Amino acid sequence: MSTPVWITATPPATHGELHIGHLAGPYVAADVLTRYLRAEGEEVRFTTGTADHASSVEVRALRHHRKPEEVAEGYRAAITADWLRSGVEFDHIVRPRRDKGYGRWVQDLFGRLFAQGVIAPRTRLLPYCEPCDRWLHGAHATGTCPHCGAVSDGGMCHECARPNDGGDLVGARCALCDTPAVARRCRRLYVPLEPFRETLADYWATAGLPPRLAALCESLVEDGLPDVAVGHPAEWGLPVPVEGFPDHRIDGCFEAAAMHLFGYDVKGPLPRRAIHFCGFGHAFCHAVLLPVLLLAQDIKLPQDFNVNESYVIEEGVQEGNVWALDLLTEYGSDTLRRHVLQARPLGRRTVFHRERLAAARRELDENWNSWLSRLFAAVREECAGLAPQALPGGTGWETLERRLHRGVDDLREAYGPDAFDPRRAVAVLDEMVRSAADFGHVNAHERCRPSTACRHLPALAAQLAVASALSAWSRPVMPEGADRLAAALHAAPGRPVDRHALSAPLPGTRLSPPSGPVFGF
Repeated sequence: MSTPVWITATPPATHGELHIGHLAGPYVAADVLTRYLRAEGEEVRFTTGTADHASSVEVRALRHHRKPEEVAEGYRAAITADWLRSGVEFDHIVRPRRDKGYGRWVQDLFGRLFAQGVIAPRTRLLPYCEPCDRWLHGAHATGTCPHCGAVSDGGMCHECARPNDGGDLVGARCALCDTPAVARRCRRLYVPLEPFRETLADYWATAGLPPRLAALCESLVEDGLPDVAVGHPAEWGLPVPVEGFPDHRIDGCFEAAAMHLFGYDVKGPLPRRAIHFCGFGHAFCHAVLLPVLLLAQDIKLPQDFNVNESYVIEEGVQEGNVWALDLLTEYGSDTLRRHVLQARPLGRRTVFHRERLAAARRELDENWNSWLSRLFAAVREECAGLAPQALPGGTGWETLERRLHRGVDDLREAYGPDAFDPRRAVAVLDEMVRSAADFGHVNAHERCRPSTACRHLPALAAQLAVASALSAWSRPVMPEGADRLAAALHAAPGRPVDRHALSAPLPGTRLSPPSGPVFGF
């Protein structure tokens, strides 16, 4: 058995539900690549987890007078349900509080790294809230990032993706009571990154990082790689398995990196390639801390990064207009998936506009579904619902066929890991459908010619060939509708995205079109 390609997506913190911005980030895009590679016959391992021990989970629990485990469990169930309904299919979703052996595995890894000297104690300043009698780490603290000046939590700035040590957070305040924090000396455990300077620099140089991520990594090297805190005095999370730190918990960023390794199972054969999908605000965990954990275990692994920016929800937009569950219920997975791929914030932030989501639905209804509806109706009326006894043909068929062949080459490039661009894939698919619809309109007039009987049948066979191809070519983007179309044509689902998919059903095959729209609803 060949070693698989390993695809990861950022584990979301279970302090809230998924909204459309999360789907527009790593999850749908990573699923598109996974589906394409599997259709090509590649073995793929697609993993993520839920960051149940994130400090934001505890903060939400404290605000609402609930137990952190209740908050984590409730939102974990909601998040996994949203993934399922949106067609994002993972091989393994790590459940920190449920997966057998997970907690011990992470603690054993932490302990081994401490024994190797990769993790070491340091005494530094950390914000403390006197009214709450609580150390402020992670989401417990809020202030200004010392690197970029943006509003930031303690530990990691989601704007510039650089870590802060809590004590250097400017104007730190308690996230719960908003009291200005007092800086106190605190002995914690850290991963000093400077000993990994050369190996990390070599790794980043060969990883083909996106420009903004490359700029982050190069600036870290230029400024001097920091010591990163991997433990904090806290009540929530996995206990630090090192003597002298009885009330400390493992940091959420360290656990997220370790979670990826647990999800893949590093005891098995290593993948030949790892492809990480993450938002830029989480890039430090993927591009810095995860490689350190691998390098510390003498694991060298080719890795690629697909990094998205933020999909911004404008102020004033009501919550009911952005939650994934509500939008999936209203629009369905096909519409939502193609919309978030079109709006994917690659290289720059994009803003959610509900009218653009509605436009995605109109595109499916007015072009995709209307063409397929006309095609199935024509087959029913002209051929009693059977695939016609004719080879694909018709006026303009050779031109359309050449255009489709060029289009599928573009699709393969857009779907492939080396030039991954799902937005381009959606545009190519739309162009194919419009071309097929135009071809159908032009050739529909053949039925009106009394000179030659059955002259219109080759054009029906040609359109059925295009429909069959689309059931394969569109599946990475819109798996629900693509499988519905494949079933209608009695074609195998999940076929490769190639020219061979452009073949009509066998003559005489009874088609089974759905009673409603093929794509979306």
